[in-house]
Amino acid sequence: MPHRCFAWLVLQVFALLPGLSGADWPQWRGPNEDGITSERLPAKPDFTQLRWQKKVGTGFSSVAVAQGRVFTLGHSGGKEDGTETLWCFNSETGAEIWHHSYAAPLLDRFYEGGPGATPTVRGQQVFTYSKHGRLHCYDAATGKAIWQRDMLAEAELDAPPEWGFACSPYFLNDNTLLIEAGATFALDADTGKVRWKGQRFTPAYGTPKAFVAAGRKLVAVMKTEGLVVLDAGNGTTVATTDWKTAFDTTATTPIIQGQQLFISTGYDRGCGLFELAGDQLKKTYENRRLCNHMNNSVLIDGHLYGFDGTAHRGRPTEFVCLDFASGKEKWRVPPSTGLGCGSVMATADGVLVILSERGELLTAPANPGEFKPTARHQVLGGRCWTVPVLAHGRVYCRNSRGDLVCVQVK
Repeated sequence: MPHRCFAWLVLQVFALLPGLSGADWPQWRGPNEDGITSERLPAKPDFTQLRWQKKVGTGFSSVAVAQGRVFTLGHSGGKEDGTETLWCFNSETGAEIWHHSYAAPLLDRFYEGGPGATPTVRGQQVFTYSKHGRLHCYDAATGKAIWQRDMLAEAELDAPPEWGFACSPYFLNDNTLLIEAGATFALDADTGKVRWKGQRFTPAYGTPKAFVAAGRKLVAVMKTEGLVVLDAGNGTTVATTDWKTAFDTTATTPIIQGQQLFISTGYDRGCGLFELAGDQLKKTYENRRLCNHMNNSVLIDGHLYGFDGTAHRGRPTEFVCLDFASGKEKWRVPPSTGLGCGSVMATADGVLVILSERGELLTAPANPGEFKPTARHQVLGGRCWTVPVLAHGRVYCRNSRGDLVCVQVK
C-alpha cells in the first residue's frame, strides 16, 4: 500500500509540472482560437531562466509550437531585394532543424516592417503567408515545399496593401484553408486549389474566425469597410456592418460568443458588440474604451482584457478590463506600469500572460476587480508588439528586430 500511495503522489506531481503537462500552440490565437492555452502556471512563476535564443530577422510574426518544433518568420536583407525566412527549431534546445527562404520586400512604412502572419501547423504540414502575398505549404518535418499560391495574383490586385498582408493561415476544417487578400479565399489544403472566393473588399490585416449560428457554419472577418459574416460553405456574404478606421487599418480577429461578435480596432475607433440575427448584425453597444490596434484581447469569464491603443490621442496605450456584455469599463492600468503597447494571452486557470512593449514578461490573475501582477521579469529589449506564447512550460517572446527567446518557467 505505501508503494501505491507513493506512485500515486508521483503521478500527481508530474501532472502539475508545466513542462510535462503542456500543450501545443499550433496557430494564431492557439489551439482553441481564443488566445488561451490549456496549460497552467505556478502561483508566482519565475521567468529568469533563459533556455535559448535565436536571431530570426525583422518582423512581428508570432510562433507556432507543435510536435516538438517551433516555427516563425523573419525578414533579412534590403527593402526590395531582401528575403523572408521560415524557421523551424527544436522547441526544447533551440537547435535549427531547417529553414526556407524566398525573395520578399520589407514593406516598412512607418515601422520596421517584415512578416506579420503567424505560421499554422496542421497535421504534418506548416502553412505561411508572406508580406507580399505568397501562401506556402511545407512538410513540417523536412521543410520541403509542397505548394505555393500567389494570392496577389489570385485577388487580381496591383500591389500588396499599404502594410503588406498579415492574415495568418486559418483552417475552416481539416482540409480547407482560409486566407485574406481583399476577398476571403477558401483553398484545398493539400493542393492550394481555390475552392471558393468571397466578395471583394479593400484588403485588411486580420485573421478570420469561424463560428456556428442557428445551425449554420459561418466565418466572421474584419475588412477595411467593416465587419463581414460569410457563409462557410460557399463564401457568400451573409451580413455586414460598417466599421471604418482612420488610415483604413483593421488588424484584429473578431471574438465570438454564441451569436455575439465583439470587434475592436485602433485609431480611436474603439470597440463594439454585435448580435447576428438572420442576415443582420444588430449593435448591442459601441464605445471608445478599448481600441485594439494590432493585438487581440482575451475573453475570460465574461470580461475582456486587452490594450487600448490610444497613443495617437496624446496619451500612452493602457491595459483595460471591460465587461463583455455591457462594454462597461472595470479598470484601467495607468501608464506608469510601463506596459506600453503590449500583448496578452492567458492560461487555462485565468492567468494573464503579458509581454510589455519593451520586453517585460508579466503575469496577473484575470480579475475584473483589480490588476495585480504576480510576477514580472525583463526578457527582451527593443520593440515588442508580438504576442507571447506559453507552450510546454516555456514562454516564447520576440521583438521587431528578430530576437526570439525561449524562457523556461521555473
